[in-house]
Amino acid sequence: MSAARVMVVDDHPVVRDGVALLLRGDPSLVVVGAAESGRTALERAAGLRPDLVLLDLRLPDMLAPEVVAGLRDVCPAARVVVFTAHGDHHGIQAALDAGAHGCLVKDAAATDLVAALRAVLRGERVVDSRMLPAGEATASALERSGLTRREYEVLRLAAQGRTNPEIAEFTGLTRNTVKTYLQSALHKLGARNRVEAIGKASEAGLL
Repeated sequence: MSAARVMVVDDHPVVRDGVALLLRGDPSLVVVGAAESGRTALERAAGLRPDLVLLDLRLPDMLAPEVVAGLRDVCPAARVVVFTAHGDHHGIQAALDAGAHGCLVKDAAATDLVAALRAVLRGERVVDSRMLPAGEATASALERSGLTRREYEVLRLAAQGRTNPEIAEFTGLTRNTVKTYLQSALHKLGARNRVEAIGKASEAGLL
């Protein structure tokens, strides 16, 4: 089997070089290119045709969810793993909701990183347990409510007082898509409006 093609997107050269060094010892993964910004990543991805993109959560020019959405357009077959040094739960969840296939912490040892990337390439979703401490409770509450992760994310942002345009900007979704997810969440929760939906979601242990 040929080696999986990996692209590293991070604005710090030391991180880009470090990942390349970590993966060099594994013949199943080969770093084919790198980018220091979201826009550069989207420009280069089409030509590099990566199987997997390791994406920094905090880039200087674009939000991670925007880059994830863009990558899905230019190389839909690529799997995207968010790589972060921060426990920024909202940012991580937004990236996952935009279509990222996993999230890893930058202090992952070489063996952990390789194992996680292989798992993602096999089709698994890998999220470091330190990133989403309340993940299990939320997951079971989501299952009971019937809400999808995206519906939940949109509702959670609405509960923070964000408007539909703000939610669209934050998640990288279109305004119409945000509206659709909200309406679907209302329907599933048996709520007539936003306020009622937020109340019901809170009672269900989701917020």
